[in-house]
Amino acid sequence: MFRNLNDFIQNWELEAASTQRVLDNLSEESLSQKVAENHRSLGELAWHLVEAVPHMMTSIGLNVEHAERQNNEDLSVEEISDGYRQMTKGFQNAVKEEWNDEKMTSMVDFFGQKLPLGAVLLVLLQHQTHHRGQMTVLMRQAGLTVPGLYGPSQEEWEQM
Repeated sequence: MFRNLNDFIQNWELEAASTQRVLDNLSEESLSQKVAENHRSLGELAWHLVEAVPHMMTSIGLNVEHAERQNNEDLSVEEISDGYRQMTKGFQNAVKEEWNDEKMTSMVDFFGQKLPLGAVLLVLLQHQTHHRGQMTVLMRQAGLTVPGLYGPSQEEWEQM
């Protein structure tokens, strides 16, 4: 749980930069990659990260400026990458303008659960990390290079 807004913002900026590197390494061909039928494709997972933050934050009263689509068909890497970049900027601006350290311990209704705001922010980061991990597996299956996230990737390690 985050008790300090600045600690969250610093963590968000690092994690968002890692997610942006993953998104920037996608190819148009890779967007249809799935682990199995009836599961999200790489493109669907990527766009989910663009939509999830505004959806989750709206549920607790924070409006986040972001790109919107009627459907997820024909997404391009550029649209996904730019959409994530725009959403992140909107999210960071909203957080800095509307929240402070005292707000971190305030209780919010998060999809039917009463949680401190600082705990919701941790869930938000964990949600992004979870899906980013799924994406890196699909990227490998699609033959893409995976950027290092919490250390060097195989390709980065080999270059060292």
